[in-house]
Amino acid sequence: MSKIVIYSDRCKGCGLCVSVCPKKILALSKEILNQKGYHPSVITDIKTCITCGMCATICPDNAIQVKKKSNQETAISQPERKESTDEYKIIDEGK
Repeated sequence: MSKIVIYSDRCKGCGLCVSVCPKKILALSKEILNQKGYHPSVITDIKTCITCGMCATICPDNAIQVKKKSNQETAISQPERKESTDEYKIIDEGK
């Protein structure tokens, strides 16, 4: 089980996460604009995600959090948030 969170107001739309995703399931949103005026990253197919954490690792603004759930919970990236089952969220911290 895994969880991926994108903090949309932290995202500058640089596309680094899109370029490193091995499954090519990240894209810059064409519909969403954050408070800074950027198009944040979105996941196009959460079921295909392998939770490798490359997107969270390369993000210069710490806008992506990937958590893996196994025998021992492992978090890749910050900040710490509540766990649940497989899911994908976009969080707008400006609201």
